[in-house]
Amino acid sequence: MTGTTSPLVVPAYLREAADQRTPVAHPAYRSTGLRAPLRTPVDLPHRLTEITGPVLGEDRLAAGDADLTLRAGGEALGQRIIVFGRVLDSGGRPVPDALLEIWQANAAGRYRHVVDNWPAPLDPHFDGLGRVVTDALGRYEFTTIQPGAYPWGNHHNAWRPAHIHFSLFGRAFTQRLVTQMYFPGDPLFGQDPIFNAIPPTARDRAIATFDLSRTQPDWALAYRWDIVLRGTEQTPFETDDDGYVA
Repeated sequence: MTGTTSPLVVPAYLREAADQRTPVAHPAYRSTGLRAPLRTPVDLPHRLTEITGPVLGEDRLAAGDADLTLRAGGEALGQRIIVFGRVLDSGGRPVPDALLEIWQANAAGRYRHVVDNWPAPLDPHFDGLGRVVTDALGRYEFTTIQPGAYPWGNHHNAWRPAHIHFSLFGRAFTQRLVTQMYFPGDPLFGQDPIFNAIPPTARDRAIATFDLSRTQPDWALAYRWDIVLRGTEQTPFETDDDGYVA
């Protein structure tokens, strides 16, 4: 041993091809015109606050957070489903200890939110919110209700396909990615500008796969959805940045 150290080798950053990247602004999705930045984003360095906290571990979860079907002392209405999968990096390696949060509409297609007031019933036993931390193999699982479609006013007779919103956190709030999971065979795909903002070659990555082997007899259907954070097989995310859940 001479006491010298080898230089640090930083692997090349892998990102999906430009023609598979979801745009920040998409004319058919009207509100992106109000949200898309007009100038190039400025990268800010991570300071001590960003790299030391908050800690997003299992102690931040409450009992039952991963089961959205039981709330307020009763059972939610609708088709029970199990949504499960793995969070993976660009090399196919599992990402442990990532905090996943989901939110969704109820079986009638309505969110429990003050601005959602279209005439669909609310479910007193469904708030549409859940969270879980990935295990050592990057696995996650939720039990929830199949969400319904809903109108949203983007264009004439516009309806959103059934979907579940996912937010993924790393070890701090600065490491966050947001995406949506869809269900196979939805007839509303063709007219939905949010889904169609995803380049055609990447759309399958946003659609879950029905899994009969994980379906529980007489109880719940199962859907598998793996989330890839980077690389050529990256899941389409709504945030157009290089954020990485590590």
